[in-house]
Amino acid sequence: MPLRFVCPGSRDGGFTLLEMLVALAIFSLAALALVRLQAVSARTTVDLRVRTMAQIVARNLMIERLTDPQAPALGASSGIVENAGRQWPWAQQVDKADNDRLLVVTVRVDGGPGQSPAVLTFGRPAQ
Repeated sequence: MPLRFVCPGSRDGGFTLLEMLVALAIFSLAALALVRLQAVSARTTVDLRVRTMAQIVARNLMIERLTDPQAPALGASSGIVENAGRQWPWAQQVDKADNDRLLVVTVRVDGGPGQSPAVLTFGRPAQ
């Protein structure tokens, strides 16, 4: 005869031990899925924060290039800029456009290992 859990004062049968173990196993799987989802969510939040800061740094560099009265030199250049208490490596490529009156500037800011870089391409007068 299987072991049954019965509520006092109830004439119906309760749950068998096997039914309780199956229910507990299902609940455990659901709880593990929720814990894993929380870990993924926390990691995604950190990645999003770094990616957003890299984009802000790239936009700041773009504004510097656009507002500088002197046009940037043609070719590749790189450097490091500090923002939000962190060092951000950047690279820049400047090329002439078809009409020689416009420069095409591409700024790339690396967010770190495992992060996709923030890349902005814009045009500015060659002057």
